[in-house]
Amino acid sequence: MDELNNWDSIKIVEELFKCCGSTKWAKGLSEKRPFTSLQDLFDKSDEVWSTSTKEDGLEAFSHHPKIGNLKNLEEKFNSTKAWAGNEQAAVNQATQETLIALAKGNETYESKFGYIFIVCATGKSAEEMLSLLNERIDNDFETEFTIAMGEQNKITKIRLEKLVG
Repeated sequence: MDELNNWDSIKIVEELFKCCGSTKWAKGLSEKRPFTSLQDLFDKSDEVWSTSTKEDGLEAFSHHPKIGNLKNLEEKFNSTKAWAGNEQAAVNQATQETLIALAKGNETYESKFGYIFIVCATGKSAEEMLSLLNERIDNDFETEFTIAMGEQNKITKIRLEKLVG
């Protein structure tokens, strides 16, 4: 925690941005230093995230690979591919049928909502993620956006924990 508190303003924003791809969130959280504990970091993160706009959420969502798209993960998200790859590790055991269904579901979801399916993948199998996608696809925009923002917050906390590791 001391190291995090002592990073210069550019480095901390860069590192926080890897945890959540919202510029407003990364800058806002960096201004909340010092952090006294992991829980204090989480609390301050929640405080900043709670002020996020739709645009902030969409910016954060755009920094995630599609669930199951490991090629996209490597090409577009090089700075976070190790974290995201570990978060999506269960996809490696998925059947071809499940991967195809995830790809089609992601396409349908993105067409409907305007952003990729956001789910905290840690500890979930590809089949579980597909089931969640299918459950959430019928939501209205506001309901789904609220859920996606919550999922982003879960992902952010997992990454913050890795950051201070």
